[in-house]
Amino acid sequence: MQLSVVILNYKVRYFLEQCLYSVQKATAGLEAEIIVVDNASSDDSCAMVRERFPEVKLIANLENYGFPKGNNIGVAEAKGKYLCILNPDTVVAEDTFTKIFSHLASHPELEANLGILGCKLIDGTGHFLPESKRGVPTPWVAFTKIFGLYKAFSKIPVFTKYYAEHLTENESGHVDILVGAFMVMPREVYLELGGFDENCFMYSDDIDLSYLSLKSGRTNYYFHDTTVIHYKGESTVRDGQYMKRFREAMQFFYQKHFNRSLFFDLMMRIGAFLFSLIKSKQQKNRSVAPDSLLVFTKDKLEIKSTVPVRYETQLEVGIPENKGITRVIFDTRYYTYQSIMALMQKHKNEGVQYRNYLATFDGIIGSDHANDVGGVEFL
Repeated sequence: MQLSVVILNYKVRYFLEQCLYSVQKATAGLEAEIIVVDNASSDDSCAMVRERFPEVKLIANLENYGFPKGNNIGVAEAKGKYLCILNPDTVVAEDTFTKIFSHLASHPELEANLGILGCKLIDGTGHFLPESKRGVPTPWVAFTKIFGLYKAFSKIPVFTKYYAEHLTENESGHVDILVGAFMVMPREVYLELGGFDENCFMYSDDIDLSYLSLKSGRTNYYFHDTTVIHYKGESTVRDGQYMKRFREAMQFFYQKHFNRSLFFDLMMRIGAFLFSLIKSKQQKNRSVAPDSLLVFTKDKLEIKSTVPVRYETQLEVGIPENKGITRVIFDTRYYTYQSIMALMQKHKNEGVQYRNYLATFDGIIGSDHANDVGGVEFL
């Protein structure tokens, strides 16, 4: 088997459903399997998978084991030569896996020494997510991130390592750290590295695994030529518990790899606390009511609305400039996720909101900012 896609789910039933539809399309021409590990969700995630995706292997944990252990449980059941560790609040383009495998086949030196491969991630508004590629958060690199020096001195390379700015978002190349929302790697490499460290509940696990890959002499690689949507805030509400776990995760990573002195440990504890505090303050519901709707569909998709609604059948017409906020709804029965993502990136501005319509639950799904929880509206 060529590929095993492992999706760890926790209480994001509708985002998981969309993710699974996209993965099915992306793996249609491959020898692949999809494994969903559910960490004791209180919603009907498991029932939905059993009913609508009977071919998907479902592992229903009886408690929330966290990100590392949950993924390790899924990988233990995987049979593919390659793994894809995938968040449930993502949408994969139809060409994602075929492009990745084609690129590896045409670059045998990369394929032979591959550690972890990531790709371009965008948020629900079409904007690039810089954490798609990162550098090792050494004390100095973490300092430039926590205190915003990477923005203030963006032209000086020594300040721009956190987001691996030696590459633009549209350049492929070697990087240090890749994000756990989307990771492709040989299964044997994952097993040799010991998988995700279960001593960390969540948050620094992807950094740790990426760093272990680097230390083993393997190549971590950012591949820009395919895109995945990561709604990002959906699977994690940034409350007090988030702050506690994020701070613990950062301390875990530094104590494991960089703990050299009491002064260093104190500095990193303070830095991790400040960083987690900033992150917790970022999340807010930024969605506002739209002034008009633009619906792309080839069927009679009637949208009840108090604002003007315009219907189009061809994505090629684009999104006209309007005063106010336009909510764009894509009927996913008729348009590829690849073409939807291309239009989102072309028209990524503050005056446009994007939603995907899924007929299976007759609702629209999306988010309006990288730090938003996002949500579902039923029609």
